[in-house]
Amino acid sequence: MRREDIINTCVEHKHALIFAAGIATAIIGKKILESDAVKDATTQGMAAVMSAKKDAEECFQDMRENAEDIVVDAHEEDKKEIYVEAKE
Repeated sequence: MRREDIINTCVEHKHALIFAAGIATAIIGKKILESDAVKDATTQGMAAVMSAKKDAEECFQDMRENAEDIVVDAHEEDKKEIYVEAKE
């Protein structure tokens, strides 16, 4: 069979070839996703994301506590200034 004949046959049956390629891709994809290497990699990735989330929550909590302390200190300073002015 000549090269042109093969190309013409493929062009005539392109829908069947696309369907077969889709099935082959699904089968290969399933095998890849079920492999132990992929499961281990996704587990490690999820653990890293959860660790980053925990660190971010702790950092946010620290910032919140610092901001609350600053607000409390500011209110105490305002009260001291009012008291000193009234005393004079």
